[in-house]
Amino acid sequence: MDTVTSNLIKAEQVALELFNEVEKRNLIVAGKDEKTLNTEIFNVAKELFGIEKHWHKRIVRSGENTLHPYKENPPNKVIQEDDILFFDFGPIIDKWEADLGRTYVIGNNLLKLKLKNDIEKAWQETKTWFDTKTTLKASELFAFVVEKTAEYGWEFGGEIAGHLVGEFPHEKLEAGSVQLYIHPDNHNNMFDLDANGEKRHWILEMHFVDRVNKIGGFYEQLLT
Repeated sequence: MDTVTSNLIKAEQVALELFNEVEKRNLIVAGKDEKTLNTEIFNVAKELFGIEKHWHKRIVRSGENTLHPYKENPPNKVIQEDDILFFDFGPIIDKWEADLGRTYVIGNNLLKLKLKNDIEKAWQETKTWFDTKTTLKASELFAFVVEKTAEYGWEFGGEIAGHLVGEFPHEKLEAGSVQLYIHPDNHNNMFDLDANGEKRHWILEMHFVDRVNKIGGFYEQLLT
């Protein structure tokens, strides 16, 4: 395993430990608003792992807010009994970026639990398919993700299905470019090397939504 891959995996493991600690501390409870929970997670990250920087905005969304894609900023909501919510955090750990998204369900609503389970299974199935490839356009992966979403009976809610990740700050392009994203208009080979001749590392993110029942789920982590 190369050094970059090893560092990214270590960073992701810390992010996973952070989310596990949030569950252990029983911080995900009804009656708390999203902003407060977001701050509590940030404080746990600082307390346990010394994390103070995140390379993108920290997201905690619940209820109807789970329909909104990353770029939107819905109003702060209070978490309800029998609710669904998701996290999207990008902590910087020893100069390496992690990007992790998970869905949580409070209570026993069968539809919400199905959404949580479906998106986790669909993500793993997509990675298994990706791992059989040695060349693949980003647009082809995006199309596969949309088809996989429909296969499970949901609608894909994101504008992208992932992006590059690496040492902070990772490779970037000018505003409006889609070439470093898993986007329907990015027809570049995902296995192409970066501008420095190094292997690129990708995050796969999946956002399932049910607009009729006004719920969504999110799952994100390292693909490569």
